[in-house]
Amino acid sequence: MSSSEQRQKQFDLHRNKANTTRTSNNSGDKNVSPKSFKLQTSLEMQQPNVHRRAAGSNWLAATASGSENKVQVAKATEEGSESEPLTKSARTRQRKMAQRNRYLSMDCEMVGVGHNGQEDMLARVSIVNSVGHVLMDKYVKPRQTVTDYRTSVSGIRPHDIENAEDFATVQDEVVKLLHGKILVGHALRHDLAVLNIKHPFEHIRDTSRYKPLCKLVSNGHTPSLKRLTMAVLGQEIQTGEHNSVEDARSAMGIYNRIAADWEKHLEKKQLQQQRF
Repeated sequence: MSSSEQRQKQFDLHRNKANTTRTSNNSGDKNVSPKSFKLQTSLEMQQPNVHRRAAGSNWLAATASGSENKVQVAKATEEGSESEPLTKSARTRQRKMAQRNRYLSMDCEMVGVGHNGQEDMLARVSIVNSVGHVLMDKYVKPRQTVTDYRTSVSGIRPHDIENAEDFATVQDEVVKLLHGKILVGHALRHDLAVLNIKHPFEHIRDTSRYKPLCKLVSNGHTPSLKRLTMAVLGQEIQTGEHNSVEDARSAMGIYNRIAADWEKHLEKKQLQQQRF
């Protein structure tokens, strides 16, 4: 066989191999399932544009979607926080606040109405909690003509009450504030009378009516708040015009100092009453 015929034979052999390879590749493409083709297409569509000119648009799209996610997370956090239980410290603060406001001390200042100012009328009411924080301190507009302001004792002057709040409004606020609370004070029957309200007897702690204290300080007689405060707390009050906030705090201070003995005395008294 000549060299030319041999070269022609090798050329034909290589051409046949190439045709066979193209045919097998085409048949492989035909065997690709539609689902695989769609999946591949979808994956290609999800690929981001990596061209440098598109970097800005990609960043904006990412930050936009990220901000939406942040908003959704924030909303979920806010919604979840409403139903989340309080922390231990928050519960402790709530208990302390509730305990402080369970015992309230009240004192009122009165002015005189009627003939020679002999009848009492409410002019100021102050209420503090067990640690002395002021919860209410209001002047009350007179419902009748004031004939004696009793300024040397009450500390009330005409300008204090002429534009003050209406009696009914203040009365309603006091009732709501005292509801379900232990009321502390000195000679509370007078304060309740000028407010024209009632309070459960078992929820009253009147420093003028606690017999062991009266016996100790004034030999069984009703002591003044001034005398009690000096004897129990070592503090001097009412050196001039009275201040209802100061008096309410003094009464609460006296109760706090002897509260344990006072409550034991009441429990013992209740047990004795139950036996008979």
